[in-house]
Formats: sequence, C-alpha cells, structure tokens
Amino acid sequence: MSDAPTADTLTDGDILQRFLRTKNQPTGSQTLGFRMVAVSQAERSVEVEFDARAELLLNPMKQIQGGYLCAMLDECMSVACMVASGMTAVAPTLEMKTSFFRPGMPGKIKGIGKVVKWGRQVAFTEGELYDPDGRLLAKATGTAIPTPFANYKK
Repeated sequence: MSDAPTADTLTDGDILQRFLRTKNQPTGSQTLGFRMVAVSQAERSVEVEFDARAELLLNPMKQIQGGYLCAMLDECMSVACMVASGMTAVAPTLEMKTSFFRPGMPGKIKGIGKVVKWGRQVAFTEGELYDPDGRLLAKATGTAIPTPFANYKK
C-alpha cells in the first residue's frame, strides 16, 4: 500500500475555500448541516461542524438518532479521504464500525475525520464526534475504496 498523493497546487486554505464556496453540496450533507472548518493535507485530516437540527434528526427520546451520527462520521471520514487524495478521488465506504459513548443532542457537533492509511485499493479511516463541551459522542473506524473522480459514475 502506498501513501496518498499530496496536492502540488492546492493548499489547505484552497481546499477549505473550495468546500466553503461550493454551490453543489450534496443533499445528505445539507441535511446534516455540514460545514468544513479546517483541513490538513499533511495529517490527512479534516475538522467539520454539523448543525444537528431538532426537526430533522431526533429520535423519540429527543436525542440525535444513531443513524444520523453514523452518517456524520461517514461524512467526516469520506471528506478526509478526498483531502488525502489531493482532491483527486472519492472513497466510497466498504465497511464501518461505530461506538457510541453518549447521546448527541440538537445543536453544533464537531467532527474529526482522518485517513490512517491510504493505498491504491483501500483506505483505512477514523472519525470522532464531539458535543459543544468537547465530550466524545461517538467514534468510528472505516474501510473505503479510493476511486478517482474521473472513474466516478454519477
């Protein structure tokens, strides 16, 4: 397995601005209230923020439904893969394991996504979600398949 290529022409700031200015944010990202906060190509990581809206994401106990927390973690890890590829590839998730530590409540949630290992055929990822007080809500590990944008079929 090989390490991910680094972007020769895109700085971390360039990538961050690309995410902040996009007019084509996927509807799933919109539903989760996704916003990119920071990018580190050197660390193959991202920091994101989700705006967990009560009217969309809550279970009967008035907590964020676990499936939405999984979607947030998947988003963190997938975006970290895009950054790790130098913005040349997506990485569809093959499998994901999630551990929940405390309930997520409506409002802002911080997400961290990281690529632990990037290869030609497989990428290993980690994601974490934190509440506004910095307490760990959930953690996931994942396996993804790097796919160049040129090969991605819409």
